[in-house]
Amino acid sequence: MTIDWRKYWWQPGFALAFFAVGVPYWLIPYNKLNLPDALLGVELVVVFAVAALARVTSGKSFMRVVVVMGSVVPAVVMARVVVDGVLDYSAHNLWPFEVVIAILVSAVVAVPGALAGSVVLWLSRRGRDDDGQAG
Repeated sequence: MTIDWRKYWWQPGFALAFFAVGVPYWLIPYNKLNLPDALLGVELVVVFAVAALARVTSGKSFMRVVVVMGSVVPAVVMARVVVDGVLDYSAHNLWPFEVVIAILVSAVVAVPGALAGSVVLWLSRRGRDDDGQAG
């Protein structure tokens, strides 16, 4: 039995990016939280890389990769909103704005990542079309 991993392209990448961005963000105390600064960091490189890798390896469209990998940061923010809201219902009373900020931050990273993956795909297809002949 052979498993076609291209069907499940988003699961490991999403999980990796979710925890890479989420863990540092979740460790910031609520009274020190400032968006978008709390989301901006080296962790976003993981979202970029996962978006590029997903575009290259999955065979999915540019928009599908952008939508799925672009939802990583908003999912991280929503997870914090839910947990903090359960602990203190008055926390995150402006959560819709937090989600919009997270969507913008995520789009700024996921779109170039998917574009980079598209460029790699284009170059690899162009190289195969030339049958290995230069110029």
